[in-house]
Amino acid sequence: MDDYIGQIRTRVLERMDLSRDMPDEEIEELIGEETSRILMGKTVTLRERMRMESRVFNSLRKLDALQELIDDSDVSEIMVNGPNHIFYEKAGRVYEWNQGFASEEKMQDVIQQIVGRYNRVVNMSNPIVDTRLEDGSRVNIVLSPIALEGSAITIRKFPEHPLNMERLITVGAISEEAAQLLKLLVKARYSILISGGTSSGKTTFLNALSQYIPEDERVITIEDSAELQIQGIRNLVRLETRNSNMEGAVPITIRDLIRTALRMRPDRIIVGECRGAETFDMLQSLNTGHDGGLTTAHGNSSRDILSRLEMMVLMGMELPITAIRQQIASGIDLIVHLGRLSDKSRRVLEITEVLGMKEGEIILSPIYCLCGEEGKWELVRKGALQKKEKLIMAGMELPENLKENTSYGLQNVQADR
Repeated sequence: MDDYIGQIRTRVLERMDLSRDMPDEEIEELIGEETSRILMGKTVTLRERMRMESRVFNSLRKLDALQELIDDSDVSEIMVNGPNHIFYEKAGRVYEWNQGFASEEKMQDVIQQIVGRYNRVVNMSNPIVDTRLEDGSRVNIVLSPIALEGSAITIRKFPEHPLNMERLITVGAISEEAAQLLKLLVKARYSILISGGTSSGKTTFLNALSQYIPEDERVITIEDSAELQIQGIRNLVRLETRNSNMEGAVPITIRDLIRTALRMRPDRIIVGECRGAETFDMLQSLNTGHDGGLTTAHGNSSRDILSRLEMMVLMGMELPITAIRQQIASGIDLIVHLGRLSDKSRRVLEITEVLGMKEGEIILSPIYCLCGEEGKWELVRKGALQKKEKLIMAGMELPENLKENTSYGLQNVQADR
């Protein structure tokens, strides 16, 4: 089949009018004609023929060997390790794809097609780039020879319709009771940090939380590569960073965008991910009257993420650790920590309240913790929300089922702390 595909593609390229932008329908007609000529007298099923024509079209107008995987809604991740080694993740498991690029040169064409859509640049002087596809899927590219076995492409796909909190409850990612609490806290403008490891579902969960933001608020999102899918907000401004390019464009960083967002009359600022010095600017915004912010960061636990935040602030400036901790303790109200379990499911592992500072340390109070074993996981209540000032200011109060500790006695909660 691959030999036929190569022959068809060559013949179509010879007939294409490169002096004008040919419509897809005309190219599909050329592919059909050349397929008929090359397969004349050969026994090929209709399914095989359609697949050959589709692969030829994908190689000419779309993303070649990757297009079928991109079109498959069940595929969550695509990993390309050079032109002939492509892997994909489906239902939490990784498989090898039976297609590849004809050459490294053809793969380079696809790479330039991807980065060119959003004014990104990748070349020998700038061999690493983050960008996205038209559907919002996140793309990371590392060119050869930095990637020793050939250029590497990693595509993190996002569902066409973002998962809402109801769906996350259905699949067991969070309990209905915990979701009820988060709904109240988002509406009352509590500032929430979502932490977790790679591929733990941080962005998905942030999207789900955003459905609780009142629709009359003005929301500004800030990202390296735009991938958030905020729903239901009409007064929405989406900002994206910009790298420098060959034309001399000045780079625009996350820090630049946070600073300018403060002058845009935001009700809430959402930062897709804090990775470095911009963490200080995010904390500054939370501590200067811009409550209700949402962001994500990589971390191994609710306690570990605090150390990560300290280190990220220090990437940008030298400050006393006590001052940084004070900024964290006063700016962040709640930490939601996510993880990926052995059964490949993504779940909320901890929901922890940040109470403040005591003797130079940030005090955490666990509210929920995932307990049990594979097949029997349960998000167990370990404590009740203690800081209720923002709820009171919003004219809200906790329902009775969220006021008391139900799963652990007070003695156990104190011991856990």
